[in-house]
Amino acid sequence: MLEEIRDLGFEYAELSHGIRISLVPGILEAVEAGIIKISSLHNFCPLPMGVNHAAPNIFKFTATNRREWENAYRHTIKTIEMAERVGAKRIVLHMGKVEIKDFTDRLVDLIEAEKKETPKYEKLCQDVLKKREAKKEKYQTLAYEMLRRIEDPAEQREIQFGIENREALEEIPFENDFPLLFNEFPGETVKYWHDCGHAQIKHNLGFIDHAMHLAAMAEKLTGLHIHDVQYPGKDHCEPGTGSIDWESLKPFILPEHTKVLELSPRLSSKEVQRGFQFIQSVWGTE
Repeated sequence: MLEEIRDLGFEYAELSHGIRISLVPGILEAVEAGIIKISSLHNFCPLPMGVNHAAPNIFKFTATNRREWENAYRHTIKTIEMAERVGAKRIVLHMGKVEIKDFTDRLVDLIEAEKKETPKYEKLCQDVLKKREAKKEKYQTLAYEMLRRIEDPAEQREIQFGIENREALEEIPFENDFPLLFNEFPGETVKYWHDCGHAQIKHNLGFIDHAMHLAAMAEKLTGLHIHDVQYPGKDHCEPGTGSIDWESLKPFILPEHTKVLELSPRLSSKEVQRGFQFIQSVWGTE
């Protein structure tokens, strides 16, 4: 896998939340042999024993069940230790969710049925905003408690957390709450990770302006997941083939940011390379 990534022309790879424990020895060998460098990890990496599919939300920082919450802590520590072993300096984190119904897919379905400009769509938007705001406090408290607990182990290893913006409307932090998060964690360990596809889905749904949101987060930005979105909600597409205005994001992208192509496994090698070349043509080669 890593050799294939290298042969596509990439010097670095991110280890995602689909890495089974059985793959770890081969990954360590590849890193030690200089086949590839590891830019970042996505929590949880490696996967918990017995889990064989990508599962970034298998244990939530917002879990009210203490056993699940402790498992989230324990496996995040394992991710930190794995990052240290492979020399990665950034870990992408999901912070959890408010326990309400799934509104995101329902809104996407309405847009696909050409019902965005309807009272029903507007009511659902108001409902999700009201319900998640009313319920968020206890879940946010749990997530912050987790972040305080894992901050020191990461800081000791000079590893940064990138808190990822999420596409689901019930997942935290909500866009307006990112400033509060960074007031609570003002140091260099807790930073922002911008997922271009997730932001675009919320843009398409009418909840944010993609470029304005990234502008607001620019000072805390440490890395990005790069993929396009076919309107309204199909993500992980080849950059340049969807609804993202990449030029509008360019002013906020710096050479020191980690940039990870997070593409569907359905894409061919040619499409991956073409998407990479497109991004370079818009943002530059650094």
